[in-house]
Amino acid sequence: MKGELIDVLIIGAGPSGCVAASYLHKKGLKIKVVEKTIFPRFVIGESLLPRCMDHFKEVDLLQPLKDYGFEVKSGARFLQGDVVCNFDFSKKHTAGWDWTWQVPRADFDEVLTNTLIKRGVDISFEQEVVDVKLTDEGSETTIKDKNGNLNQITAKYIVDSSGYGRVLPRFLDLEKPSPLPKHSSIFAHVQDKNRPEGTEGTLITFDVLSKETWLWVIPFSNGHTSIGLVGPTEYLESFTGTNEEKLREIIRLSDFYKDRFEDVDFDFEPKMIKNYSKAVKQIYGKGYVLTGNSAEFLDPVFSSGVTFATESALLASKLIAKELRGGKIDWEDQYYNYIKQGVDVFSTYVNEWYSGNLQKIFFHRPENPEIKKQICAVLAGYVWDQTNPFVKNHNRLVKTVAKVIDMETTE
Repeated sequence: MKGELIDVLIIGAGPSGCVAASYLHKKGLKIKVVEKTIFPRFVIGESLLPRCMDHFKEVDLLQPLKDYGFEVKSGARFLQGDVVCNFDFSKKHTAGWDWTWQVPRADFDEVLTNTLIKRGVDISFEQEVVDVKLTDEGSETTIKDKNGNLNQITAKYIVDSSGYGRVLPRFLDLEKPSPLPKHSSIFAHVQDKNRPEGTEGTLITFDVLSKETWLWVIPFSNGHTSIGLVGPTEYLESFTGTNEEKLREIIRLSDFYKDRFEDVDFDFEPKMIKNYSKAVKQIYGKGYVLTGNSAEFLDPVFSSGVTFATESALLASKLIAKELRGGKIDWEDQYYNYIKQGVDVFSTYVNEWYSGNLQKIFFHRPENPEIKKQICAVLAGYVWDQTNPFVKNHNRLVKTVAKVIDMETTE
């Protein structure tokens, strides 16, 4: 069995792994990225938030992404029957980026990895982690390639950016049940042959079919569109037939979109993910750190996945680089508490979405412009801004505003 000695092993070559790799490579550390699949490959998480643009810029990955020409996302639209709630990222409480992208992740992730490989970053595809042992000096990780050959990598640190693969949570017994409701999703990409001209054809939209079920529509610049439904697991299981038959039946439930998507061709057999929300017992330990979906995966209703992945990857990389150069790091305060703050904010919004309270605020008329700006900043990913009341007081303010709306409605 071959052996390698490096500073940092990064598991997973998605946005989280690439941000970590780019930062650590620039700092001169000896790193290696291992990825189980071969790119391009399909993965979910196609709607970004403006906050993650800061991360790509800081690690010099923004320009290659700009050059590709992904669909610009300048806000998000929510529908409930005839009521429309539009969020414009240029009209938000927190200063920062007012746009981002809607992306087929196969293309997006490949742009990132191709860029890093050209810069000399060691990325190995079709490499599966089959064993992890923590040691006093760091870790020993056994990797198996597509031919069954084994390689042992000794590293001072492991960054687990494996996303849904959740490598370290499996090997280190870190899994725990998520406190979020059990929801599932069914989705596919379609050839959007009936796409309207102009802005309407590019809008990312969440069509609320009921309090707990909603359809997403994410148009891409290549003429294809991602479409899927999120709802309680038992509700999705009530549909019969193949996944394609289920998704076509679901599309017909949308008054707004059924004509546009009724006769489209699917790019692949629709996929289903059940009970997708995940959690872990801890997100760091001696010689390792979890980033992005490897640590926590929330509900996709506010597209927080990639932003948490890149936020946590960049922060973890900075702390690792400092520690490996002799600096003292308080991982509990500087990493866990910081990431938890953002997760807690988004978790509140997910829970209040399904309670119906947030939907009351979105669709109440007339709108309150100031409240909308503050919520818009949260939806743009700026969930660490304590000047925003809907961040600082997230655990009670959504409930309070919803209660006021109820009182007005009663009167």
